Amino acid sequence: METPNSGFGRRSPIAITLYGMPEPKDYTPTGPAHYEDTLVRVDRFVVGPVENNVFIIRDKGSGEAILIDAANEHNLLVPLCRATGVRRVLTTHGHWDHIQAVTAVRDAGIDVGVAAEDAAELSGYDFIIHDGDICQVGALRLKAMHTPGHSPGSTSFLLEGTRLLFTGDTLFPGGPGNTSFPDASFETIIDSIEGRIFTLPAETIVLPGHGLDTTVGAERPSISEWVERGW
Repeated sequence: METPNSGFGRRSPIAITLYGMPEPKDYTPTGPAHYEDTLVRVDRFVVGPVENNVFIIRDKGSGEAILIDAANEHNLLVPLCRATGVRRVLTTHGHWDHIQAVTAVRDAGIDVGVAAEDAAELSGYDFIIHDGDICQVGALRLKAMHTPGHSPGSTSFLLEGTRLLFTGDTLFPGGPGNTSFPDASFETIIDSIEGRIFTLPAETIVLPGHGLDTTVGAERPSISEWVERGW
C-alpha cells in the first residue's frame, strides 16, 4: 500500500531519539515511512539549525539506498547511512545548510555528487551530476533535473515510476526558493519551475529541502501570482 506524507510537519521520531544520545546498535528506521510503496521506502529526517529535510531513498528489493543532501548532524547521518545501505549522496545545491555533513560522510566512504556549477561550495566531492543523469539505486532510477535559480547548480531529482520529486530549495508550498543571493535569479528559478517542474503531472509530490511537502497540482495555479509579487 502506498503511504505518502506520513509525519508532515514533525521532526522524525528517530531524529529526536537518536541525536545527542549514545549510538545504539541499530539505526535502521523501523517506524512509519515518509513514503512507501511496494518498491521503495523513503525516510525523512530534519537536521540542523534551519531544519533541513534530508531523505534516505531505499530500494526494497536490493536494500540499496541513497541520501538526498548531507546537510547536518553527521553523528546521526553517518550511522543512518551505514544502517540503511547508503553508498552515495546526491546534493540538491551547494548552500552551506545543505552540505555541513559532506566531509563526515565522505570520510565514512560514501561518495558525494553535486552539479558542476555548485561544486566549489563543497569541501570535496566524488562525482559531478549532469542534467538528465540517471542514478541507479537497485531497481530504482533517480533522474537529475537541472533547476537553477536558487543557486546556479540547483538540481531536482525525479524518482522514476513514482510520483516523487525532490526539489531542494527550488520549490516550496507557496512559492519558489529564496533568490536574494548574489548568484541567484528570480527569473531563472521561475523558468525552472514553469519549464521543468510544472510540466510534470499534477499528482507529482514535491519534497522540498525544508518544511512540508506539496504537489505540482497545488502550486501550478499560483505561478502568475509569484511572478507579479516578484518572489
